[in-house]
Amino acid sequence: MSGVRRIIVGVSGSPGSFQALRHAADLARMHQVPLVPILAWVPPGGDLADRGHPSPYLRGIWRDAAWQRLWEAIDLAFGCLPEDVAIEPGVIRGEPGHVLVGVACNPGDVLVIGAGRRGVLAHALSCRISRYCLAHAESPVIAVPPPALAQVSHGLRGWAFRHRGLSPDHAHQSAA
Repeated sequence: MSGVRRIIVGVSGSPGSFQALRHAADLARMHQVPLVPILAWVPPGGDLADRGHPSPYLRGIWRDAAWQRLWEAIDLAFGCLPEDVAIEPGVIRGEPGHVLVGVACNPGDVLVIGAGRRGVLAHALSCRISRYCLAHAESPVIAVPPPALAQVSHGLRGWAFRHRGLSPDHAHQSAA
């Protein structure tokens, strides 16, 4: 029997978090332990804005929206709720790194996180949660790299940036 008791995975709705969620589900199956997907949320404008103008009604709406995002992420990652893994989802208010490290604090917990996009600028801007978890977690942390498709394409803005020298006139001349 392994010492693993729970697999906790951070979920944000990004392609990297889908990859982490799938990997965490595979680990949960392998160790026959519960999968605990966690979505951390903060109010729009942050906690400071919420403390300045507290609204229990808005907090409820934001919490419900976070639950909806979590269920949508699970659905996108798996297609439907996997039947061969016990899932104990959670939505917790707070900064993602702090929340994930706080949840994965028991002996036997394993924390799975998405490693974020690769590249110097992308790494500097988007990997602070994974770096926080790797630096502060007391439990083992598995950082799952993003899917290969996320490396290839960054949408139309990425295409336009790479092909910015091409004008409609130039394209017309090339076609003729």
